[in-house]
Amino acid sequence: MQRPAAEYVRFRSRYPNAAGLKVGVFGLVNVLGRHGMLSPDEERFRRENNAWYDAAYPDPCVKNPTVYDQDANPAAAAWFKPTARELLSRVSGYLAILDAHSIAWEEARTADPGKIVYEDIYQVVAVPTST
Repeated sequence: MQRPAAEYVRFRSRYPNAAGLKVGVFGLVNVLGRHGMLSPDEERFRRENNAWYDAAYPDPCVKNPTVYDQDANPAAAAWFKPTARELLSRVSGYLAILDAHSIAWEEARTADPGKIVYEDIYQVVAVPTST
């Protein structure tokens, strides 16, 4: 049985990093936080919202520890399902932090994120099938 077409969404860097990957919004903000580049309010937002996401949503790495392994699943990336409305509702705060730090980001949408290597009711992690 074929799945109905869905439009998946991903918020990511506009430009690829040195490895050629477009890092997701959470990763981008976490890098700023790890390097001490966030204001106290931004850091508080990051910590509180990261904790909320960790408590509220499945971590793909728990079910499949190799989901982001670059040898097993090169360039694997998480895409939100359109039904993940609550999950998506908090993304704007992360995007505001990126804007405040002049980090270019984009919203990508697709009906075909690639070969799905993980799926739950909120997201898929997929390996691109084309470059």
